[in-house]
Amino acid sequence: MGKISVMLCFLIVSLALVNGKKDVSKIGVFELKKGDFSIKLTNWGASIMSIVLPDSHGKLADIALGYDSAQSYVNDTTNFGRTVGRVANRIGGAKFTLNGATYKLNANDGKNTLHGGAKGFGNLLWKVQSHKPDAKSPYITFTYDSFDGEQGFPGKALVSVTYMIMGSNKLLVDMKAKAIDKATPINLAHHTYFNLGGHNSGNIKSNKVQIFASHITPTDSGLIPTGKISPVKGTPFDFLSPQTVGSKLKHLPGGFDINYALDGATRGKKLKKTAVVSESKSGRIMELWSNQPGVQFYTANTLANVKGKGGYVYGNYAGLCLETQAFPDAVNHPNFPSVIVNPGQTYSHVMLFRFTTKNVNIS
Repeated sequence: MGKISVMLCFLIVSLALVNGKKDVSKIGVFELKKGDFSIKLTNWGASIMSIVLPDSHGKLADIALGYDSAQSYVNDTTNFGRTVGRVANRIGGAKFTLNGATYKLNANDGKNTLHGGAKGFGNLLWKVQSHKPDAKSPYITFTYDSFDGEQGFPGKALVSVTYMIMGSNKLLVDMKAKAIDKATPINLAHHTYFNLGGHNSGNIKSNKVQIFASHITPTDSGLIPTGKISPVKGTPFDFLSPQTVGSKLKHLPGGFDINYALDGATRGKKLKKTAVVSESKSGRIMELWSNQPGVQFYTANTLANVKGKGGYVYGNYAGLCLETQAFPDAVNHPNFPSVIVNPGQTYSHVMLFRFTTKNVNIS
């Protein structure tokens, strides 16, 4: 019966003209499962709704913040689990200049653009290109055709994101975008809020984090990078060795929302270890690998009374995000790695999550 329901859901979505249209009747829920490891997704924002996996004692829990129904994501303002773009993170002044032309973007974060604008990729309905839940490596691929001028960005872009379970404990997120007719900035990011103790286990202050980055891109009061690349040594931003989030929040009570410049990373090249997160009570460990030069570390500083799955209410620090990416506002900082994709070129962004419970000590 489960397979029949999934097939019917897939057929309904694939027959609909869903590319970006806000028709909640076409929103579907899709599952990938391998043993005790399962993921639920929706084509609204190409989003992850849940990640269920065992702890060190075999007890299952959902470690992703979110909602019970896919329709709840339509009016969500937290970006739970979403694929965000065309350019993730912030663009200062909601504008940039490329090849002599200045482009004005949708300003949805004060005077700035955040995650592609008010109707960025995370706030649109995607097509389901392929869903293979019974494959050796179960996967689903969502696609979106971004038009010239969308939210102010130049040129057409064909976008896809594939989620795949590899082996018994790995999740691959493979994001691609091809520029069709004009040079355009592209920087996609994945925005799941993780809590390795379980989405309803409280805050993430006991989660231990290690980030393989010796530098950050500091920001102004509007969270726009200043253009500097500064060392983390001797600052609260130093996660080169494993540290609990709570121990760092004592020195940075406003929480973390900052891009880390990853050591030795180059955009689009081979995967490098980005971060490791562990949680002592559950024994869960999450390793993150990526081919991007940066990662945004965010500790859900502004969550307040958000009613999530099972009626659980999420508050400040209920989850943490590790959004691999190019540097924020790179279009306005020539010293940052370029995010421009020329016609015929394809942007590639890969994230690989590895979940284990073998050892609660990540040092």
